[in-house]
Amino acid sequence: MAAAGAVAAAVPALAAPVRTEHVLLLSVDGLHQSDLEWYTRTFPGSALAALAAHGAEYTHASTPVPSDSFPGMVGQVTGGNPATTGIYYDATYNRALLPPGTTACAGAKPGSTVDYTEDLDRDKDRIDAGQGVPNLPGGVLAMTGDPRSLIDPAGLPVDPKTCGPVYPHQYLRVNTVFEVARQAGLRTAWSDKHPAYEMLNGPSGTGIEDLFTPEINSKAPASGDWTKDNAATQQYDGYKAEAVLNEIDGFDHSGRTRTGTPGVFGMNFQSVSTAQKLPVSGGQPGGYQADGAPGPVLRSALDFVDRQLGAFAAELRKQHLDRSTAVVLSAKHGQSPIDPAALTRIDDAPLLSGLNSAWRAVHPGAPDLVAQSTDDDAMLLWFTDHSPDAGAFARQYLLAQSGTGNGSTGAPKPFTHAGLTAAYAGADAARYFHAGQGDPRVPDLVGIAQHGVVYTGGRSKIAEHGGTADDDRAVPLVVGGGHGVRIPAPVETTQIAPTILRLLDLDPRALEAVRAEGTRPLPGLGRD
Repeated sequence: MAAAGAVAAAVPALAAPVRTEHVLLLSVDGLHQSDLEWYTRTFPGSALAALAAHGAEYTHASTPVPSDSFPGMVGQVTGGNPATTGIYYDATYNRALLPPGTTACAGAKPGSTVDYTEDLDRDKDRIDAGQGVPNLPGGVLAMTGDPRSLIDPAGLPVDPKTCGPVYPHQYLRVNTVFEVARQAGLRTAWSDKHPAYEMLNGPSGTGIEDLFTPEINSKAPASGDWTKDNAATQQYDGYKAEAVLNEIDGFDHSGRTRTGTPGVFGMNFQSVSTAQKLPVSGGQPGGYQADGAPGPVLRSALDFVDRQLGAFAAELRKQHLDRSTAVVLSAKHGQSPIDPAALTRIDDAPLLSGLNSAWRAVHPGAPDLVAQSTDDDAMLLWFTDHSPDAGAFARQYLLAQSGTGNGSTGAPKPFTHAGLTAAYAGADAARYFHAGQGDPRVPDLVGIAQHGVVYTGGRSKIAEHGGTADDDRAVPLVVGGGHGVRIPAPVETTQIAPTILRLLDLDPRALEAVRAEGTRPLPGLGRD
């Protein structure tokens, strides 16, 4: 943060808009800064190029670690990293909560998985998460704007103090820009991929007035899953884009009720992310070419996002909101690896099974050591034994493991050290995240993956996120409006939150994470 703040005075300021009354935040999951640069260079007449040419483009922006959707999105709207927000991933473990379904809380042993994924839906096979909306999938815009009602409380961890379920918004430790905007009398709206994103409501539970969350991991009519075919993902994202267009026009996400254009609103795109992950889609190769250029499926996804951005810009002009709306474009996370030759897929199940077996061999009668594992292209482990000895044992075991995975063609590919470059356990894991000792949410072991390693038992994906590599974290960050300027100063996507409030003439320090971490608004916007 200090580096970004130190250069702010040297950055040329943008021409101030007439007045910023609305902020449209767009998160394009998986999008790298290199993708934006390639696209705007290749298509100079595109909507993405126009946004960059008439805004501030931060060319060295980084996401939080872990580079997952939950900490990435939470960071953008709170200004905080996981040690402050308490959000490390969508599937984690908490040593202070009780397991789902606990009803006799007095004297119950704490320790529970915390699963804020599609598994919480009343019906995860339906795009409306089980609401019962007719005429799906096209009728999904009639879905509720309060997705808390679509979460099955039986899947939620239990607070030992209240003996009640802990909803996602209650798990977030700090407030959000949506809460601050609402307190200032502004309307708020957002569209995302699971009902569990009601977390973005913030601790008050009331931050977002209109939260549209069609379930992306539900069954799609043709492909069986919206994420398994990129054309289906684009169709899915299209529903959320339609919701944004309705909101620009002054309606709720359904387009049925006139509410006024929100002060803070936006959506998350999934199309680029699935195009980067899928080996093949529609008979075309996914991911990147050997020279780093997007392949045909990814180019199609980038074109799709560009068209939606163009449609938003046109609708803002049509409604005479273009001079009063700041568009902020970034990404919750990138995707790794970009280079197909770098990919090493490793099945983590035998590694964890071996760790558990080795632990039980020296601790007869003990349960499995691993209580929760979250491994994409990083390794986050929570243990049943929180002692320093357990952490040291696991670290030593994993770093001693070698084996054979497979590369992008499926050919065998050897790996060493369980695919890790480093592993931090116990107190070192807490220090890695700058978290306080004894924080019940911090992983017991954090494994930093070798570049290109993806933990998966199959061959259905060629990239993932969650890790620390530039491919995971180097995302675009563009704030539209004024004269184009490229700002090379290192910034973080957590700086989006105080920037949104500054643009709206609200106090960034109204955000608790901003006060805790000293998060600065982005430099160069003429409002520092």
